[in-house]
Amino acid sequence: MSLTLPNLDDRRYQDLLDEALARIPVHNPEWTNFNKSDPGITLVELFAFLTENLLFRANQIPERNRKKFLSLLGIPLQPATPARGLVTFTNERGPRQVFTLNAGVEVRAGQVPFRTTRGLDVLPIDAQVFYKKQVTPDAQMLAHYTELYASFNATPPAADLRLYATTPFSPRGTEPVDLGAEAIDRTLWVALMLREADRPRAGEDWEHKRGEAREALLGKTLSLGLVPVVDEEGRSVSPGNGSAPGGQPAVLQFQLPSLPPRGELPGRPGQRNASYRSLTSLEVPTGPAVADIPLPSSREELELWTNLDPLEAGTLDFPPALDNEVLEQRVLTWLRITSPAPARLKLLWVGLNTAEVLQRAQVLNEVLPPGNGEPDQEKKLSRAPVLPGTVRLSVAPPNGQPEPWSETDDLMSAGPEVAVRGPRLPTGTTPPRNPRVKVFTVDAEAGLLRFGDGLRGARPPLEAELRVDYDHGLGSAGNLGPDAITSGPSLPAGFKVTNPLPTWGGSDAETTREGEKQITRHLQNRDRLVSARDFETLTLRTPGVAVGRVEVLPAFHPLLPSDTPGNAPGAVTLLVIPRNEPEPPPASGPDHFLEAISCWLAPRRLVTTELFILRPAYKDIWVTLGIDVVAGMSPATVREKVKQALLDFLSPLPPPGVELLEDEVSLAATPQHSTASRGWPLRKAVVALELVAVASRVPGVAWVTKVRLAPSGGGELDSIPMDGLQLPRVAGISVGVGEAPPLEELRGTSAPVAERPFIPVPIVPEECR
Repeated sequence: MSLTLPNLDDRRYQDLLDEALARIPVHNPEWTNFNKSDPGITLVELFAFLTENLLFRANQIPERNRKKFLSLLGIPLQPATPARGLVTFTNERGPRQVFTLNAGVEVRAGQVPFRTTRGLDVLPIDAQVFYKKQVTPDAQMLAHYTELYASFNATPPAADLRLYATTPFSPRGTEPVDLGAEAIDRTLWVALMLREADRPRAGEDWEHKRGEAREALLGKTLSLGLVPVVDEEGRSVSPGNGSAPGGQPAVLQFQLPSLPPRGELPGRPGQRNASYRSLTSLEVPTGPAVADIPLPSSREELELWTNLDPLEAGTLDFPPALDNEVLEQRVLTWLRITSPAPARLKLLWVGLNTAEVLQRAQVLNEVLPPGNGEPDQEKKLSRAPVLPGTVRLSVAPPNGQPEPWSETDDLMSAGPEVAVRGPRLPTGTTPPRNPRVKVFTVDAEAGLLRFGDGLRGARPPLEAELRVDYDHGLGSAGNLGPDAITSGPSLPAGFKVTNPLPTWGGSDAETTREGEKQITRHLQNRDRLVSARDFETLTLRTPGVAVGRVEVLPAFHPLLPSDTPGNAPGAVTLLVIPRNEPEPPPASGPDHFLEAISCWLAPRRLVTTELFILRPAYKDIWVTLGIDVVAGMSPATVREKVKQALLDFLSPLPPPGVELLEDEVSLAATPQHSTASRGWPLRKAVVALELVAVASRVPGVAWVTKVRLAPSGGGELDSIPMDGLQLPRVAGISVGVGEAPPLEELRGTSAPVAERPFIPVPIVPEECR
C-alpha cells in the first residue's frame, strides 16, 4: 500500500464550534443565551475560524520536511538528466589546415551551454553524401541502355542492367533512406571535396588544388556522425534492428578506393572494376553515433582512378556518377559505407566533422561557507541540480595547504578522524585504518554536500576554506530544435557550429511527490534482492535500458536438462525482454542489454544466490487465417485489424501503453496465473482454436473459415508447444477473405531468392547542370 501523509487534525469550523458550545454548560452554567447575536457566541465563532486556519496550516507538511523525510529514508530525489546532441563544425573560409579540438569545448544555444564529450580533427574540406537510387525504366529506355552498355556483358555470365539515379542524401535529416531497400548497391557514398573557397581561380590548376587539400588530410581522423531511424523508445533500428540475415554480425565498413599503380585500370574489360580497402568498421548503431575513421598517411591512397572512361563512371562498383562537372572536379576521394553482410539499416542523417555534446555548465573554484568544526555539516552549492560524479572538493585548514576530499555513497562506511581501538579487540591491538576518512556525499538534485560527524567521516575544520568545482545541467531546457546551437566562445576565428538535428534526452529533476512514490518500493526491498517481487521491481528500474518484461523463475537453473522451477535451490533465473523486442540477440560481441542488467543486480543479490539473466528462446511460427466479413464493412480494414489482433495476442511483450502493476509478480511455475497484459506466458502452447477465438472477437468478422498453424520447417499442426524459456515469434502471418492462404505460399514469399548478377548503370539526366 502507498504511504499516506498523516492528517494531524481533521476537524472543521462547524466541528470546532459545536464542540466549544457543548463545553459552555460544563464550564459556565450561567451562560444560557446561545443566539447568534450574543457577543460571546461571536467570539467563539471567531476563535473556531482562527483554529481551523491553524489546523489547515499544521496539516500542510512543509516541502523541506518532506524532503528531509526522504533523506532520512535514504531515498534521494533523482537529479535532472542533461540533454545530448550532435554538432558539426565547419571551417568554410579559414586557413586550409586541420584544427584539433579537445574534449570539453563549450558551444552555446543562446544562454544554454553544451560541451563536447570527445575531441576531433576539424578537416578543411566539404562532404556531400549520395546513394544510388534504383529507377524502373520503360521498355524503350531499357533497350537503349542495354545497347549502350552491351560491351559490359561481352563476357559470361550475362548480367542484368539496373538503372539508378545519383540521389543526394538529405543534409537536414528530413528524408530517411533505407539502404537495403532504396540503395541499389546497399551502399552510402560520401564525397570528400574541396571547399567552395578553395576552388582554383583563373590560371590555377584543379589538380594542384586537390593535391594541397589531400596533403592536409594525411594521417588525420575523420569524424563522421551517423543517426539511424529509431523508434519512439530510442533503442531499436527500423526495420531490422541492425541485424544481418542469417545471424551474421551487422557491421558497417568504411572504405577508400584501393588503386592500381598510378591509378590506371587494366586494359582488359573484364578486369576494369573498382576495389576498396577498409579503414575501420563499426557495429550497426542503435542510436546516434560518431565513427572515427583514420585517414591514410600516403597521398596516393587519397587519389582516384586516372584512366576511367566516361561510359564507365558510376557503373559496377565505381562511385556514383555526378552530373555536375564543377562538383565532380571538387571531389578528392570517395568514402564508401557498406556492410559485408547486408545490414538492414535506415539512416536519417550523416555528417562530417561531428562531435557529441552534453548539456552542462562548469562552475570552477566556487567558494563555500567556511567549516565550523561541528558534526554533520552541510554546504549548499549555488547551482543545482548537479551532474553526478562531477563534484571536486578541496579543503584548506587555516594556515594549511588545500587537500582534495573524495565523494562517497555512504558516510556510514567512512572511517573516524582518529583511529580508535574497538572495545572487543584485545589490549595492544593496533586499530585498523580506514583510508576513506575525508569524504562527503552529494545530493545531486538539491546541490547539497554533507560531511561526517567525526566518527564516520571527517569534519571540515574550523575556519577551513572550501572550494569546489562541479557541472550542473538545465534538464528539459536543453531539448532544443535544429540549428539552435550557433556559437562557441573558444572556437577559432571563422569556425561555425550547429546542431543539424534536435537535441534529446533532457529531463527535469524528480519532484518530491514523485520521490514519495518510491518509498513503498524502497521499504519493501531496501535495494536488496530477496523475494520474487524484489527481482522484478529492481530489474524494471535498471538505469540506461528500457525493460519491457521480466519473468522471475525462482529455484530454476537453465543449464540443467529438463529443469523446472523449484528444482534448483539457490538459483534464480530472470527472463528479460527489452521494450523493442522481439529481435534476435547479438550474433557476436557483448549483449549490452544483459550486461547493464547484470551490473545493476550483481551488488544487490544475496551472497548465496546464483543469478542467471537470459533472453527468451524464440520459436518461429507461421499463421494463415481465412475470414468472412460482415456486409458493409471494408474487407481490407477488417483484415488488417485481425492481423494486428493476432500479433498482439502472440506478442511476448505487454500491449503498447500497458504498464505492469507493482503487485503483479510473474509466477513462472504456474503459467495459469500469468495475465494477458504481461505478454505470452511461458510454457503455454500456441493453439489454433485460440487464434480462432481471438479473430472472431474483432469487429467486422462474421466468422473464421480456417486457421493454418505451423512451426518453422514443419507441417501444419493444431498446436505448437513451448518448452523451457521458449516464446512464440510470428515469422509470417497472412489473413485472407474466404479461404485461408496456403502455408507454402506464405513461406515462399518470405524465402530468400538468389539474385542474378546485375550491373548498376547511371541514367543520364534530362537536363545537365
